[in-house]
Amino acid sequence: MADPVYVIGAGPSGLAVAYALGLQGIPAVVLEKSETVAASWRQHYDRLHLHTTRRLSALPGLDIPRKFGRWVSRDNVVRYLEKYAEHHQLQVVAGVEVSRVERAPDGDNWLLHGTGGRQLTGQAVVVCTGYNHTPHLPDWPGLSSYEGELRHASEYRNPKPYAGKDVLVVGVGNTGAEIAVDLVEGGASRVRLAVRTAPHIVRRSTAGWPAQRTGILVRRLPVGLVDRLAAPIAKLSVPDLSAHGLPRPDTGLYSRVQEGAIPVQDVGLIDAVRAGKVEPVAAVEGFEAGKVLLADGTRIQPDAIIAATGYRRGLEPLVGHLGVLNEHGLPVTHGPKSPTAASGIYFCGYSNPISGNLREIALDSLKTAKAIAAATS
Repeated sequence: MADPVYVIGAGPSGLAVAYALGLQGIPAVVLEKSETVAASWRQHYDRLHLHTTRRLSALPGLDIPRKFGRWVSRDNVVRYLEKYAEHHQLQVVAGVEVSRVERAPDGDNWLLHGTGGRQLTGQAVVVCTGYNHTPHLPDWPGLSSYEGELRHASEYRNPKPYAGKDVLVVGVGNTGAEIAVDLVEGGASRVRLAVRTAPHIVRRSTAGWPAQRTGILVRRLPVGLVDRLAAPIAKLSVPDLSAHGLPRPDTGLYSRVQEGAIPVQDVGLIDAVRAGKVEPVAAVEGFEAGKVLLADGTRIQPDAIIAATGYRRGLEPLVGHLGVLNEHGLPVTHGPKSPTAASGIYFCGYSNPISGNLREIALDSLKTAKAIAAATS
């Protein structure tokens, strides 16, 4: 019997790839370091809902239940992923963390080093450990000596601990924007939002038309064309917040997407900024004498800081030695393409497309499985 294909990670990508491999008649084993599927989803903040629609977020072979609503909550995403693994009878081995992948002694297969001294041999490996894997904090000057309350957004769950407090949220991506609104609604006494680069803000839905559908339509168009089309739409649909400290971006929407900056979908930020409940301030430059130094020279002393400063992929220990990562730690190939330097290694779920992450995972998983079937036949 042929060695199985090992899938590392039991999040949406890993589960979708395992199902797609089954369609090709290829035995797939999903290795998950946590004790459950969807481990990272279980750790997201309480109010999180998908910014993509239910219909356009399902994985292959199983629709998301209609009762979950148009914008699916975090808890219902977890329920769906649990049901997905059960419905398709996927072989998920929990509690096994893979620390390193290398060529097997035979030169053809792959050897995976796992917890407990496990050594597993597979004919191919699909890495699906997630886009948001390792919380990232900038190396701000003075950070090591700062004694105030500072947490990465990955540790934030709900606003209860911050009621009555002066809170600084650092970073105005989708996570930072939504946490800022959550804090306002949860009773924080003051909420400031540190902004380094003004974001593009889009309505999640306009007259019933979701922003995701627009993203799907324009994804393959030239970047410059999309930038030109987006500018007048933004002026019509999103008010100018310059007077409130949040100016319109000076670069095009799709140009920013190509740089990795997905537009902020409005779930209350616009109204909160206009009402003065969320106060945009300059970017954080460092820490000094218990205070936060901002780029405009201001020094502030909030009660708490929540750093929505993003994540790293954390792939270096696993596959960095194989020459399959670029200077930013991202895979040099994605989906059905396998790196020339390491044929038989595949990556799924490491893009952040304007058309919706789960939708692209669904498409890439099927393509990846077909590529593996062709390569191993």
